[in-house]
Amino acid sequence: MYKLIRSILFLWQPEKIHDFVSAVLKLLDKIPLMPVLIRLIYSYRKPCLEKEVFGVKFKNPVGLAAGFDKDGDAYNALANFGFGFVEIGSLTPKPQDGNPKPRCFRLTKDKAIVNRMGINNKGIRHAVSHLQKDKSRCPIGCSITKGRDTSMADAYKDYEFSFEYLYDFVDYFVLNVSCPNVKDATKNQSLENITPIIDKLLELRIMYDDYRPILLKISPDVTKDYLDDIINLVLISGLDGIIAANTTSKREALKSNKKLISKAGQGGLSGQPLYDRSLELVKYIYAKTNGHLPIIASGGIMTPQQAMEMLDSGASLIQVYTGFIYNGPKFVKKINKFIVRTLMERQK
Repeated sequence: MYKLIRSILFLWQPEKIHDFVSAVLKLLDKIPLMPVLIRLIYSYRKPCLEKEVFGVKFKNPVGLAAGFDKDGDAYNALANFGFGFVEIGSLTPKPQDGNPKPRCFRLTKDKAIVNRMGINNKGIRHAVSHLQKDKSRCPIGCSITKGRDTSMADAYKDYEFSFEYLYDFVDYFVLNVSCPNVKDATKNQSLENITPIIDKLLELRIMYDDYRPILLKISPDVTKDYLDDIINLVLISGLDGIIAANTTSKREALKSNKKLISKAGQGGLSGQPLYDRSLELVKYIYAKTNGHLPIIASGGIMTPQQAMEMLDSGASLIQVYTGFIYNGPKFVKKINKFIVRTLMERQK
């Protein structure tokens, strides 16, 4: 049934369909008993799925990656579909429009999406206004980044503002320094630029009674030497984990029409082509840290089997986004049922 619905939805431009679907989800969440009905259909709970990672309790290990609920006003509507956690953002201190449209493209033959959105969002205050009045039904993470007009020298101020403003309303933070569709993306993730941001936030966190984990989201395009440096920085600084990985700027071995790929232009590629690299990163980070550093695997997970492989390879949690779009609303439930079935078979 979803394949038929998807074929109709895919007739429209991706960003328009995203906005339409988001509006429908928020509307359904306001109809009496509808959220309960959706949860009955799409949620799947078993004690063996429950996990505690970096001090946060999760009902299951499958989360929604940042980018779907950019502004933090649909997290509960999305939680109804069985997610163990939802990550909102990326958010900037002030609203920003992002890049000119069109800025999102499907590569259906590759089960992939290219986005050059430019981190469009309504700003921190908009998200907090929703978080204040609409208590979350699952753990909420928030991806934060600097505004496009903020210099790297002042970037720490943007992160500091967002961190303080959001601290009482989310369960963990993600530092997005590796988005490939913003200006100076490579410079943003240099150790020289990341270190002052991390130092400032860790210093601020000491002042709060409650502990909020801070994770770093890395690019899949990093070199081995840079990855080693990042891992060492995370371990030494006291950050709580790594998300592997962001979208990629590479276009290797794609099956889609070259004209379509060219039309999509530069930006972040997500979906199936990213899986092997994300898995490689998870395995490497897990081995390098002897399994002591929590890893959220994010990138290219398109099947329940791939989700399980990520967990087996050292991921503490996983995130989906493009897989959710291509597989439909039952995807999270299918993953969780497969995890439970696999764990039961291993116990025999």
